[in-house]
Amino acid sequence: MNATMQPNYARGYPPTAQRSPATSRRPPGPGGAMPVPMPQHVNAPFMPAQRGLPHPNDAALRRSRKPTDKNMPDGIEDVVIGEGVDQYKSLRDLEKRLDAAIVRKRLDIQDSISKTVKKYRTMRIWITNTVENQPWQGAGSNPGSGRYNVRIEGRLLDDDSDPTVPEDEEDSRQSGDDAMDQDKDGDDANKSGTKKPSQRFSHFFKNITIDFDKPANAMPDEVKPIHWSKPQLPPNATSSPPGAEFDSLQFSRASQENLNVTISLVRDETPERYKLSKELAEVLDVEEETRSGIVLGIWDYIRAMELQEDEEKRQVRCDHRLRSIFGREQMFFPQIPEMIGPHTSPMEPIKLPYTIRVDEDFHKDPTPTIYDIRVAVEDPLRQKMMALTQNPQYTSGLRQIASLDDQVSLIVQALTHSRARHSFYTALSKDPATFLKRWVNSQRRDLETILGDASFAGSGGGAGLEFRRGGANSAWDTPVAREAVRYMLAKPEASGAR
Repeated sequence: MNATMQPNYARGYPPTAQRSPATSRRPPGPGGAMPVPMPQHVNAPFMPAQRGLPHPNDAALRRSRKPTDKNMPDGIEDVVIGEGVDQYKSLRDLEKRLDAAIVRKRLDIQDSISKTVKKYRTMRIWITNTVENQPWQGAGSNPGSGRYNVRIEGRLLDDDSDPTVPEDEEDSRQSGDDAMDQDKDGDDANKSGTKKPSQRFSHFFKNITIDFDKPANAMPDEVKPIHWSKPQLPPNATSSPPGAEFDSLQFSRASQENLNVTISLVRDETPERYKLSKELAEVLDVEEETRSGIVLGIWDYIRAMELQEDEEKRQVRCDHRLRSIFGREQMFFPQIPEMIGPHTSPMEPIKLPYTIRVDEDFHKDPTPTIYDIRVAVEDPLRQKMMALTQNPQYTSGLRQIASLDDQVSLIVQALTHSRARHSFYTALSKDPATFLKRWVNSQRRDLETILGDASFAGSGGGAGLEFRRGGANSAWDTPVAREAVRYMLAKPEASGAR
């Protein structure tokens, strides 16, 4: 008697409550419900452009299989004719020393690039003025319409000659002519210059202000200060646009009297230098320094005076000079950058006095007023070192060397296989019977290892003769065997108790 088996529904719910999540919520049609297949997760098909690309795992597998050993196999010099093996080993030793030297030099260069090293050069500033429609210039001029034009121009002098910096032949030939041209007035100075790119006058200053002395009878507009500020750099820009920098600044105003002006130049330096207090300048022996230079100078002073604690190296004992700065007997060195703020102040602007002459006596033989100031510029070696580290030929050379190393590794691998075959046939030719016997035994052990029948570490294993023999003084009558049997029998009892 075949009874119809009822389906088992979870938790005793009626059949109507059990519905596949993939079935439709609509009522079945007249033909009955169509079975809906369960959704399956199918890998997204590769796009046509992706089918030709290698799989990342395949590339990693190829890299792992690539031979990397470039050392000659041991004993190969005994079977190779000539001194090729010894010469190859000598070249390998030379290559290792050369690689170590190159890596060390590149690290030194990168360390030098990361440091902010500034050099100071002389900037010569010419200040001149011309006049027009002055009363002494002719009777035809309009009375009261006299004006003056002031020109301020600055250029770097070629005083950065460094024997460690190589110069181009053309630059060395023009160096004498450039030095002579830079001593002329502003108009002639525009014609001088070398082909090497040089920072312009406005590059070194963030603000330029011209203040006028106010005479009693001067109009307010005639003595109003003139101010120029460097525009802010656009985002992701390292330097100002070419049209934003200039070598000369000109302005014109109406006046028929001599005027005294003061030209204030505010430096634009990165990192910014600060003026030090008297106490801090006594410790560092400088009057102006950057924040990083201040911390480094204090660290050198602490090490020179042996002011570190023996147990806690961060703890610093303050001598009379440091006490005058920080006002403490002891302090932690990481607190120094925060505590040097009261002892630093912004540097004062460079002030250049000048008298605007409109009289006839001066303009019979006008001479410019010249000032020489020191400005901070980048070390010329820095650009050469950056060009050396960022040279694209270095990357292509590394790829070529890597390709040659791969070829050498393949050759060494072929030599290793040839050396193994040579040893095999040499041993076979000397004593064929003994060699074949050892070779068959070796193959048998390999087969037993593959099939799982090999002895365990030479102790006989489960398939050894000593394990097949029972009774007293056998392998089964040892404390280790009894302990193992007791441990195995205790497992079901422990699981049953739980």
